Amino acid sequence: MNSKVNYDLKSVKLPYLSGLPLRLFVWLLESPLGVLLLPKLFTDAGITAFREQQVDEHTTMHPLHFTGRLAGNATSLPPAELPGPTANPGPGFHYTTAHDYAQAYRDGRTNPEQVAQKVVAAISASNAAEPPLRAIIASQTEAILAQARASADRIRSGQPLSPLDGVPVAVKDELDIAAYPTTGGTAFLGKSAAAQDSTVVARLRAAGALLIGKANMHEIGIAVTGLNPHHGTTRNPYNPQHFTGGSSSGSAAAVAAGLCPIAIGADGGGSIRIPAALCGIVGLKATFGRVSEYGAVPLDWSVAHIGPLAATAADAALAYGIIAGADPKDPLSLHQPTPTLDGWQQLDLSGLRLGVYRPWFEHADAEMVSACSTLLDEFVGMGAAVHDIEIAGLEMGRIAHLITIAGEMAQAMDSYHDQHHKQHGLDVRTNLTLARAFTTRDYVKAQRVRTRLIENFNAVLQQVDVIITPTTAIPAPAIPPNALPLGNSDLTTLTEIMRFAPPANLTGLPAISFPAGYTPTGLPLGMQAIGRAWDEATLLRLALAAEGVVERQAPQWHYSLLA
Repeated sequence: MNSKVNYDLKSVKLPYLSGLPLRLFVWLLESPLGVLLLPKLFTDAGITAFREQQVDEHTTMHPLHFTGRLAGNATSLPPAELPGPTANPGPGFHYTTAHDYAQAYRDGRTNPEQVAQKVVAAISASNAAEPPLRAIIASQTEAILAQARASADRIRSGQPLSPLDGVPVAVKDELDIAAYPTTGGTAFLGKSAAAQDSTVVARLRAAGALLIGKANMHEIGIAVTGLNPHHGTTRNPYNPQHFTGGSSSGSAAAVAAGLCPIAIGADGGGSIRIPAALCGIVGLKATFGRVSEYGAVPLDWSVAHIGPLAATAADAALAYGIIAGADPKDPLSLHQPTPTLDGWQQLDLSGLRLGVYRPWFEHADAEMVSACSTLLDEFVGMGAAVHDIEIAGLEMGRIAHLITIAGEMAQAMDSYHDQHHKQHGLDVRTNLTLARAFTTRDYVKAQRVRTRLIENFNAVLQQVDVIITPTTAIPAPAIPPNALPLGNSDLTTLTEIMRFAPPANLTGLPAISFPAGYTPTGLPLGMQAIGRAWDEATLLRLALAAEGVVERQAPQWHYSLLA
């Protein structure tokens, strides 16, 4: 296809650093001589070219897509509207779902107390393995067992709080759980326990979820491999010698390994969708403001989203239904219509228009493109129509997102810089040093580019219902031995991992990743769908449709807690 729009995203080949060379590079970058390195680094990263572009749009500081009156002030879906189990679990490996737990409890085959004991044992075993899984980095046995006893009592009396009552759920260590520290993946935050739950955790607790602990993450969420020198690098359950993706690395690994069917992650540039794709599960980033950010570490507030990673589309829909909705404690969440899941289980895709920007879609490994193309054909067989589309401004959007998220993270860490910056991992120190060299002009221009990208995407979404891409350009990369334990700098690989995810953060549009297939060696491949604002139901509908045709494969590392 000869595109009228200039497709300008590129693969890059940049130096790989680890060990002593990386230490020396970071030392030099942070020294007074570092200013001599910045021009070349900024040119290679695309910052210099970005600065030379003229952008006249007004600024968009937060990508809010709703300015009307909140219908009914609904805080979440009514219990009667929460999704039930799906009729067809799909071919291949069957993950234990939230509804499987609920049914087993109702049938008396097990109870939350027995499951809690198995969860505690599995977390311990996973972290004692060689190499350790490091999905869960903080877990309080007595608190877990106490929750389980209360849940078992409710279920025995016929009064469960929701289908999630007694179901294990993990929470990324970016969100507060009362009585747990919140480290944000660092070595110095979270020295005292949180006094109260974040809003998302409070809603899960009110639904009876069995909160099993804090999930590992890439430090301050600033990269997407899951390597963490402080808490250990999370291993991919499909192959422990490979990365999980990040930054919600522990959340993805916990679900894929069977420690829980649902985990909560956070996504500022793909940090839910990327690890979901690389670990073979479902990850939903809802519309900006749909899920309250109250009680999350304020790292990247204008691109931040909290959402579920789940074994199946139904589990993702259930978790979304519980946590979505307005929250008076988060003013940005008040700009939304009432959440809905209407039509999400409709598997007849007739009339659904799927947009594909071919140069972007095909800018990935051949096996990734093949798997996603095959799944597109399956959607057509279900009634959907594929339309060729064009999206302008992807490269400018990439740089605008980079400046926005890194600049906000640098500001978020600014009060800790003098005392603690040398306690960050080497990759984090590199990224924060570069971000601190951004200017106010860079940041303001990035928000002008955000306005342009929102207009471009919304224009395309008037022609089609969703935009389809691979989630990542490559499957989960192998963990280089020389990257452990201190980290590495591999911008070539990071560029491939992040090719498709950031536009949904900068625009605030909802996006989902779901399994599309596997490599010949068994590594998962994910498909991404980006939708119109507030249309999470259609994204979940596509994920459910994919489950009916993509044969799931079992992870190498998995615990069956109902067995």
